[in-house]
Amino acid sequence: MHRTRPSPSQTSPSTELLRTLTLREVYEIATTAPLEQIDFMLEAERMNRELVEAGLAGHYGLDLGATMMRAASAGLGSDDLTTRMTALTAAASDARMGGAPLPAMTNAGSGNQGITATVPVTMAADHVGATDEQRIRALTLSHLTALYIHAGLPVLSAFCAAATAGMGSAAGVAYLLDGRYETVERAVSTMCGDTVGMVCDGAAPSCTLKVASSVGSASRAVVLALAEQRVDGSNGIVCDDVDETIRGLGRLATTSSVATDPQILQIMLGKTRREPGATTQGGGA
Repeated sequence: MHRTRPSPSQTSPSTELLRTLTLREVYEIATTAPLEQIDFMLEAERMNRELVEAGLAGHYGLDLGATMMRAASAGLGSDDLTTRMTALTAAASDARMGGAPLPAMTNAGSGNQGITATVPVTMAADHVGATDEQRIRALTLSHLTALYIHAGLPVLSAFCAAATAGMGSAAGVAYLLDGRYETVERAVSTMCGDTVGMVCDGAAPSCTLKVASSVGSASRAVVLALAEQRVDGSNGIVCDDVDETIRGLGRLATTSSVATDPQILQIMLGKTRREPGATTQGGGA
């Protein structure tokens, strides 16, 4: 069956529904929905955990995840929850972008976004010894938050949506470590003042770096949220109302893409490629 790419202005019924929600309603859905309706999230965890293992065992893409874990073992970093969330999510992305023959559970149609919304929450659930119900609800909150924020973005955007998936994982991790909506809200608000603005310049191994940046941002946001700190409305594009901030991100992504997309394409098409084995001659005095 032939499928056509939707136009930039076209939205699905599910996207329209997501746009009517608030973050608090997303939280309520994730934390109160009948468990049998959302327990499929454990399959997302299983699939994306297999990508983590592949990324650590093989040499895919930039090999960022495995490199970060080796660096931690060598004393160049710490083997703590933040490092594990970042490195193991990067490992799954390495495998995905490097061609590992494994499926990924997606979010908003993207494997990397699905990985970013899943793996940090899985690592946090392992860390706290979460029950199956806590794990399922945290994963549901992460994925649904990511979808809610992503619903405001255009179909085609220069905005890297690893950031919105990271906002989802911040919500899921905050839920596991604290449980209160207020902590989830603070974490999402703070992330909106951090990694927003990363550009999407096409699928490539370097996507892993943006995934890792998003997870690192999520970790910082959760740490601040647990201390009852957040980026508030006196900061740039962040508003005191988290849903107003999220709507603003959608407008920013929609309008900025008009100018940014052509520039990205121009840079990519205008690059001078070196032949394999060629070296760059440096100038000298």
